[in-house]
Amino acid sequence: MTRQIRHSLSLILALFALLAMPLATQAQQRPSTYSTNELVNTGHQFFGNVSGSLATLIEKAVKDYGQPNGYILGEEGSAAIVGGLRYGEGVLYTRNAGQHKVFWQGPSIGWDFGGDGARTMMLVYNLPSVGAIHRRFIGVNGSLYLIGGFGMTALVNDNIYVVPVRSGVGARLGLNIGYLKFTSQADWNPF
Repeated sequence: MTRQIRHSLSLILALFALLAMPLATQAQQRPSTYSTNELVNTGHQFFGNVSGSLATLIEKAVKDYGQPNGYILGEEGSAAIVGGLRYGEGVLYTRNAGQHKVFWQGPSIGWDFGGDGARTMMLVYNLPSVGAIHRRFIGVNGSLYLIGGFGMTALVNDNIYVVPVRSGVGARLGLNIGYLKFTSQADWNPF
C-alpha cells in the first residue's frame, strides 16, 4: 500500500509538472520590452488623435535607444526665467513588475523663458527594477512652444535612460541643462 501511495504521488507530481510547463514557457516567451507599434498605439490613446509627429518621435527614440522595458504616462508643468522648475506625476508601466505611481521634479538652468503644461510619455530603458527609477536623471532640454507643440529629450543615470516625449501647451523658448528626480511620493523640493 505504501508503494501504491508513492507511485500515485509520483504520477500526480508528474502530471502537475507537465501542466505547468506550458505556463512557464508562455511566461518566459512574453517579451519584457515594448514594441514600436505598442508604444505608438499607447501614445495615440494617451495623447489623443494628433499628427504623425508623435509616431515619428517614438520611432526615433526606438531607433536611437532600442525597445524600452518600461514607460511612464503622466502630466507635468514647468516654468523658467533663466532658472526653471518642472513638476509632474504619472504611472510607470512595466511588463514584469506591473504599474507604479511616480512623481518627478527638478530644476534647470540656461537660456530658458516661459512656461508650459504637457502630457508626457517617458520611455524607460535598461530599468533593472522598479526602485531603480527613484533617482536623478540629468539631461539637456530645448523648448520652442508658441501655443503648443511636441518635444523629446533624453535623460541618463548609470546606463538607465529616460526619454520624455511631450505634447504641451504654453509659451516657451530656451535651452537648458537640468535633471528630473523621480520619487514614489509627491515632493515640492526639486533638489
